[in-house]
Amino acid sequence: AALFDSYLRSPQLKEVGKIISQRLGRELKPFDIWYDGFKTRSTIPEELLTSKTQALYPDPAAFRAGMPDLLVKMGWDRTRAEYLADKIVVDPARGSGHAWGALRKGSVSHLRTRISDKGMDYKGYNIAVHEFGHNVEQTITLYDVDNYMMTGVPNTAVTEAMAYVFQNRDLALLGMKDQAPDKEKMEILDVAWQMMEIMGVGLVEMKSWDWLYENPDATPAMYKETVIRNAVDIWNKYFAPVIGINDSPLLAIYSHMVNSPLYLPNYSYGHVIHFQLEEYLKGKDLARELDRI
Repeated sequence: AALFDSYLRSPQLKEVGKIISQRLGRELKPFDIWYDGFKTRSTIPEELLTSKTQALYPDPAAFRAGMPDLLVKMGWDRTRAEYLADKIVVDPARGSGHAWGALRKGSVSHLRTRISDKGMDYKGYNIAVHEFGHNVEQTITLYDVDNYMMTGVPNTAVTEAMAYVFQNRDLALLGMKDQAPDKEKMEILDVAWQMMEIMGVGLVEMKSWDWLYENPDATPAMYKETVIRNAVDIWNKYFAPVIGINDSPLLAIYSHMVNSPLYLPNYSYGHVIHFQLEEYLKGKDLARELDRI
């Protein structure tokens, strides 16, 4: 919590907010905590991206069949790519997406993302690539460890970092080159803004769980009220000075606070690890390093 507090108090976030406001040509609104305009894909019509993904992946079976090719594009040789992809299946999701790792050798990991009857749109593809990163990590850390007791990663922030490494290359995997001259600067601004949002919801969750421990007889209605109250408090303390609007409950939106207890803070650490990984991976064999890591 101390790290999150220190980051969210940074005066640089106000400066990033001013840049976003200038780019949007208006005052910031609460939903601008999800501003996505620093990414290269924001300059490409989503209809164009979706036309590509729907043609490539009309159904879950098509995405699964294409997974070895995605891994080859990331640097794995064909044999290794097929070895990893063979242990992952793809399921249609009603929600946004999820990666469920196998718990024993011989079982498969499940990648879930939303695919309509028109095929996988770009949003579903972007999520699928993220979840694919999870599944690859889950497969490597189950099948390739010396002892079963070493299965997995030290913390879920590590698997989030792996997923971000994959997701960061979604356009390249579609065969689209990113030649933006200020790409690296834009990526830093993008991560800085994402960190603000996800650290905020992480603080809401931690504060809400503190309350749960203090109130073991709490009802669902009481917990809901507490989460919303904490969201408004965190917003007013850290976000209102940046956005310029008070009393927004928007930080209470994540269902993770109920179905994946104390998971949200791991996203923040995942972003930190991912940023460090990307710096380290420059000029190196991506696939070899990810296998080693």
